Amino acid sequence: MLALSHYNSSASPLLPPFSNDSGEKVEARVVVEGLSQQGNFTLVQPTTSGVIVVVLSMTLGIISNIVALFILANAYSLQRRRSKATFLLFATSLVITDFIGHMIPGALVLRLYLTGGVHPEDFNSSDGMCQFLGGSMVFFGLCPLFMGCAMAAERCLGVTRPLLHSSLVTTTRTKICLSVIWLAALCVAMLPCFQLGSYTYQDPGTWCFIKVLSDTEEVDVAFVVLFSGLGLASLAVALVCNTISGLTLVLARLRRKPGSHHSAKSHDIEMVVQLVGIMVTSCICWSPLLIFGLMSVIRSYTGSIGEDLSYYKFLMVVGVRLATWNQILDPWVYILLRRTVLRKIYLIAKCQAGLRGNILGRWEPTSFPSSEKNVVNQV
Repeated sequence: MLALSHYNSSASPLLPPFSNDSGEKVEARVVVEGLSQQGNFTLVQPTTSGVIVVVLSMTLGIISNIVALFILANAYSLQRRRSKATFLLFATSLVITDFIGHMIPGALVLRLYLTGGVHPEDFNSSDGMCQFLGGSMVFFGLCPLFMGCAMAAERCLGVTRPLLHSSLVTTTRTKICLSVIWLAALCVAMLPCFQLGSYTYQDPGTWCFIKVLSDTEEVDVAFVVLFSGLGLASLAVALVCNTISGLTLVLARLRRKPGSHHSAKSHDIEMVVQLVGIMVTSCICWSPLLIFGLMSVIRSYTGSIGEDLSYYKFLMVVGVRLATWNQILDPWVYILLRRTVLRKIYLIAKCQAGLRGNILGRWEPTSFPSSEKNVVNQV
C-alpha cells in the first residue's frame, strides 16, 4: 500500500475582497472558508512532490518484495531439512501476500489521490471501490499477522519439542494451515457484505477502512473489536512463542561443551532471529492502527469524541501510514537477517568489541556458515 498524503486547508479569519468574482464564485468560496474555519472540511490537493513520494514508496515495496521472494525461492529449492523447508514455505507465502497487499490497495489509493479524493460530504458513503479497498486493507492486514503468529508457533514447537515437531509438521499440513489463514482473513474482510460492519471513506478521502469516527453502531464496534482483537492477539502469541524459542536457544548455547558444533542449531538461530525481526516490524507498523481504531470507535459510539474528532482523524491517518510500511519492511528481514549477513555482523562485532570471553564469543563462526558453502555441500 502507499503512504497517504493530504493537505488540510486553513483559511484566514479575514476574507479577502471579492469585487472581481462572480456571485456564484463568491458564495462557493465563502462556504469553503467557513467550513475550513470550523475544521469540518479537508481539501485534498495532489502535488507533484506528493505523487513522487507515493510512487517511490510503491516502487521500493515492489523491488523489496521481488528481491526477498527470489532469495526465499532459491533457498527453498536448495533446502533439504524439513523444518527449514517448512519455515521457508511460510516465509515465501508471507512475502507473496505482502507483495499483492502492496500492489492492489496501493493502486487504488494512488487512483483516489490523483483524482483529488472524495468530497468530505461523501465520507460516510461507500461504493464498490471503497468496499473492495476496505476489504483489501483488512485482509492484507490480518494475513501477515496470522502468518507471523503461525511461524512463531511452528518454530517454538521445533525448538522445544523437535521430535513432536517432526511427527506433526509436514508440507501438506503447512499448506493446509496457510489456506486456513487466508480463508479466515477473507471471512473477516467480507463481514460487511453480510451487514456486519461497514467500510467508509476516511479523511482525507483517499482511503477506505472500517467505520470508526461517525455514525457508528453496535455492529461497527463489534467489527473493529474483532479486527483489532485478532491482530493484537496474534502479536501477543508471536511474542510469547519467540521469547520461548529465544530463551531455549540461549540456554542450549550456554550448556554446549566447548569445541562441539551443531549446524542444525545455526538454522534455528537464523529462523528465530528472522521471526523476531518480523514480530518487531509488525508491532511497530500495525499496533498503532489497531489501537487507534479501537480508541476511535469507542469514543465515537459513546458520543464522547466531540471536539477531539480532528485529533482522532489525525491518529487514524498516522496509523494507516505506519501500516503501509509493513509490506516494505518485511522483505528486508529476509534480505538482511540471513546467516551470511549474521556471520559477517558477528565477525565484525567480535573483532571490534573483543567478545571472545562472553556469551557471543561462544557462537563459533562455523555456526553461521555462508550460503555459498551450503550450496557446495548440498551439491
